[in-house]
Amino acid sequence: MHRKNSFRSKLLLFTVFAGPAAFCFLMVMIIPFFYGLYLTFTGWDGISIVKDYVGFQNYITVIHDIKFWRSLLLTIVYSAISVVLVNILAFALAYAVTGKVKGKNFFRAGFFTPNLIGGLVLGYIWQFIFSRAMVAVGSDLNIGFLETSWLSDPKMAVVALIIVSVWQYSGFMMLIYIAGLTSVPKELIEAGVIDGCGKTQVLKNIILPQMRSSFVICLFLSITRCFMTYDLNLSLTEGGPFGTTQMAAMYVYQKAFVSKDYGVGQAEAVILFVICAAISVLQVYIGRRNEEDA
Repeated sequence: MHRKNSFRSKLLLFTVFAGPAAFCFLMVMIIPFFYGLYLTFTGWDGISIVKDYVGFQNYITVIHDIKFWRSLLLTIVYSAISVVLVNILAFALAYAVTGKVKGKNFFRAGFFTPNLIGGLVLGYIWQFIFSRAMVAVGSDLNIGFLETSWLSDPKMAVVALIIVSVWQYSGFMMLIYIAGLTSVPKELIEAGVIDGCGKTQVLKNIILPQMRSSFVICLFLSITRCFMTYDLNLSLTEGGPFGTTQMAAMYVYQKAFVSKDYGVGQAEAVILFVICAAISVLQVYIGRRNEEDA
């Protein structure tokens, strides 16, 4: 009888505290996910009531869709460069503002502020900078590579996307690295200094090994954010010029909601999800394994 009452009390506590969150997660994430999997086997256009079953035809169509794989390749290149630059800059900023710097709280808030701006607003702001402000400066000072808008050149438009992404995400990652730096035991650093280690040796042999978990978290977050970039891609370049900067998330949206080919678009979304999940799981596995070896 006591066990039954204990189980009921635990079930009641779970229902009261975790029940609403579990219900929302089920309705917003789990059910739509499996419903989306079902739609990949239909020829639904996103509007009609009838959903014709087509089997694996949508996945076969995706395999032969050269534009999708081109956008996916661009996404991989963009994400790889952005993730490396974001984490290098974020760690450098964190290392700088955790030292004996006057007004370091002000600098922390300033570096974090870009992350508070939505991707759409941020894209329109930087679109003005690249198309108007930089062109005006380049024309007045006769600087060749600034005289024309970067967004009108396919290669420079991708560079512009990377610059804005690094500027936006590095502040958030900086906070995680700050937490990692402040958690390093001071006794280890002091022992290293006593043993004659310089700042570079302390950073390389003491601080960095103690921050493996911070690197795992930041890499995971930056990979997922960059790989699923849509709002910034939409507002900054709109996939132009001539579709050369259309990344995978935007291509999937265009396929499903603009071209009204929802089944194929959903199949592409599933493939994008699987690739992103595989990369993230592999990265977390390698990071955790390095932590255990350390």
